[in-house]
Parts: sequence; C-alpha cells; structure tokens
Amino acid sequence: MEIGAQFFTLREMTQTLDGLALALKQVADIGYRTVQISGTCPFEPEWMRDQLAMNGLRCVITHTPVDRLTGDPTQVAADHDVFGCPHVGLGWYAFDESKPDANYGHFLSTWLPVARALKQGGKLLMYHNHDQEFNRLDGRVILDRLMEDVPAELMGFTLDTFWVQAGGGDPAQWLEKLSGRIPCIHLKDYAYGRRMAVVGEGNINFDRVFEKAQAGGTQYMLVEQDDCNGEDPMDCLRRSYLYLKAQGFE
Repeated sequence: MEIGAQFFTLREMTQTLDGLALALKQVADIGYRTVQISGTCPFEPEWMRDQLAMNGLRCVITHTPVDRLTGDPTQVAADHDVFGCPHVGLGWYAFDESKPDANYGHFLSTWLPVARALKQGGKLLMYHNHDQEFNRLDGRVILDRLMEDVPAELMGFTLDTFWVQAGGGDPAQWLEKLSGRIPCIHLKDYAYGRRMAVVGEGNINFDRVFEKAQAGGTQYMLVEQDDCNGEDPMDCLRRSYLYLKAQGFE
C-alpha cells in the first residue's frame, strides 16, 4: 500500500495555480509520491499532468465538483485520463429524506448513470463517507444500503477512518466489510473531543486499520486532515508521513 496526501488538507493555499504548484512541490519534498486532488482552484488537465511529472507525483483519485460530474461525466473521465488518474471521487452527498432532491432514491437515480458513464470511460466512481452514513434509513445503515444497492463495478468507497469512528463505527470492521471495494482510503486520526488529529497522534488503532486495508485490497492510503486545529496543514501532513513511514509505508 502506498501513502499519499489529500489536498483538501491544503485547500487554503491551493486557490491559485501558483499556490497549487507550490503545494505539489512541498508535498513531494516531504516524501509523498501519490496525491488526491480536491478543494483546489480550477486547472487544465494538461497543466496538472505536467506539474505531477515535474514533481515525481501521481494523482490516484480526485474529488470532483458535483456539477461537473453530473453535467458531463464522459468529459470528466477524459480529463482524468490526461493526468493519469483512475478514480473519480464524490466527496459529499447530504442525505435528507425530507427533500426530493437529496433523498436516497435521488442519490441512486442521479449517481448510477454517472457511475456507468465513468465506467465506460475507464474510471471508477468513489464515494467518500462522513458520519451521516451511519444513520439508518428504513432500518438499515446508509453505508450498508449503498454497499448493497450499488454494484461494486460501478462504485468503490473511500472509507474515512475518522468519520467512521465519529459515526459510531469501528474503522477496521468497516474496512473488512467493504473488502474488495476500497482501493483508496482516507487516514485521519481521532482525538479526544471529536477533534481531527495527525495520524498516529490520536486514538484510532491503525495497526488493525492497516491489516484490514491490506487484506481488503487497498492500494492507496491518503492522509487527510480537514481541520488542523490552528496548526500548519503542511506540517500536519509531514508528521503523518513520518509516522506512516515508521510503520513501513511509503
């Protein structure tokens, strides 16, 4: 398994092309070799291809804006081809059964066609969980329903260790449950007071996470820290990298 940096962590410094270019260089200087592009300024796919090559990086997954994904998934797949990215991520879906445009049925009717179009373009749609997916709809946990109702060939899961624990679940158990559908996962630690923490500085049992991720076919473990609690996000990525490298990952 390879470790990578999730650029949503660096969203404040990546709202211009100059800032994004600098962030790519600094992440590479830390030692990361894979990235997830998310929360950045717009860019041309050729620009991203060149920047990745310049820094010895590979983009293995994105979080792509919803309007782009639903508007022209075929073009999204083609753009991802340019910079060699195999996975297209949906970062958030606000399930709300009281709203016709946000309920579970709407999710399936909207995103199954998108997933099929991406598959035709050689890409896999990846769903990123938060804590809401551990609510129940009609007596079933939402994440269970998604796993059962959306075929594996159409959608994988970017399981997020922090949000699983925040939702009351066990990250290792869910990795085992989603085995075969987790090519990319998010690593973030969980600290007292429901705070996000540098990997290895909280209380998640990462030995079990690594074991179940490996067994479940995970290829890429992306470090993400949405909230760095006032610390420098790049330094948080550096400390997470050093912890993971000490566990034998690069």
